[in-house]
Amino acid sequence: MPATKPPRLLVYRRPWLADYQVSAIFCPERYGIVEASTKAGKTTGCMVWLAEQAMQGKAGRNYWWVSPIYPQAKIAFRRLARGLPPAVYVANQTELTLTLANGAIIWFKGADKPDSLYGEDVYAAVIDEASRCKEEAWVAVRSTLTQTRGPVRIIGNVKGRKNWAYHLARQAEAGAPGMHYAKITAYDAVAAGILAAEEIADARRTLPESVFNELYLAIPSDDGGNPFGISAIGECLAPLSSAPPVVFGVDLAKAVDWTVVIGLDATGAVCRFARWQGSWDSTIERIHAQTRTCPTLVDSTGVGDPVLETLQKRGGYYEGFKFTSQSKQQLMEGLAVAIQQKHVRYPEGPIRSELEAYEYHYSRAGVRYGAPEGMHDDCVCALALAVELLTARGAPTRIHWLRERDATESTWQHQRLGR
Repeated sequence: MPATKPPRLLVYRRPWLADYQVSAIFCPERYGIVEASTKAGKTTGCMVWLAEQAMQGKAGRNYWWVSPIYPQAKIAFRRLARGLPPAVYVANQTELTLTLANGAIIWFKGADKPDSLYGEDVYAAVIDEASRCKEEAWVAVRSTLTQTRGPVRIIGNVKGRKNWAYHLARQAEAGAPGMHYAKITAYDAVAAGILAAEEIADARRTLPESVFNELYLAIPSDDGGNPFGISAIGECLAPLSSAPPVVFGVDLAKAVDWTVVIGLDATGAVCRFARWQGSWDSTIERIHAQTRTCPTLVDSTGVGDPVLETLQKRGGYYEGFKFTSQSKQQLMEGLAVAIQQKHVRYPEGPIRSELEAYEYHYSRAGVRYGAPEGMHDDCVCALALAVELLTARGAPTRIHWLRERDATESTWQHQRLGR
């Protein structure tokens, strides 16, 4: 019998990557979302990641690189083909595939025809320049990962706020399960020696500010649908205050939402912030423990009514606020004034993310305020409730506040009482 050849042993060494590329892309979470500066190395890092995923695969398994349009997929195909040793793959120029020595296949596809992306089982995928890809393409790619439960990396420059990639990034940034978020700026790339500081300075001088912010700082432009003003939101950032709270706002969880408790000090700065999911019993205990005798405005819409009654029976100063289209509009307009006049301050994190993602839409029924589909507005509502109460307590005499509603509207009236 002729002697069989032993299998070839291939030794792989990962090419050099900056620390920020490794931490952003080679994370353990299934969904990795990266908002990054142009030319900061996000594409290169994801090419290495996808190649490594395929190297650990088996014959016939599919791994996808998806670009906004087919010609861009060709560019990625050529780049990865140049980066891999010719001995470890076979290229098919017609189908844009690289078949590795283990039989795993890396495909390069365009997102411009989403219907063509259905059908396969995919074991790992990269969606490049995601903010420029159709949402239907993301839905299709996600469907191909269902059977395999494969990981995906979603990367690109930011491009406004009204796109699926921006909304998904906000979910990841807020700590959604199984998601990892990273932001890479041009200055991160300068520090790593990937970009030249002089080039970034020249881009800042020659490009419009909004364009520079998106391409190099991963700061999205304001699409005009935010009621608070993106720049105004940023100007109200401040560390968590150490002063004692004078009011609290509480937004209660509904289904998969979060219960959020926000306390403001006498100057309007957030000094207490808590956010959790749990049973109603534990929620009542936590709210009461944090607010105690401090005046607190509680979302009493729907299931919030019995929670409010239980809190009131325990003692303390609890009042309810029922959300309707009209009352929410008035509440959010009050928060918008407070933010634009810098009468409120809050730390970086979920509060800012929710404020920046918040939207309003005009319709024949009036103005609708809320978070984009799939996102939360619990922090925004809790902050607005706290601001509403603080505004009432800012009068020179002691405030007694009560809600009166009739068949057509719900309003808050602040009745001055003597000391």
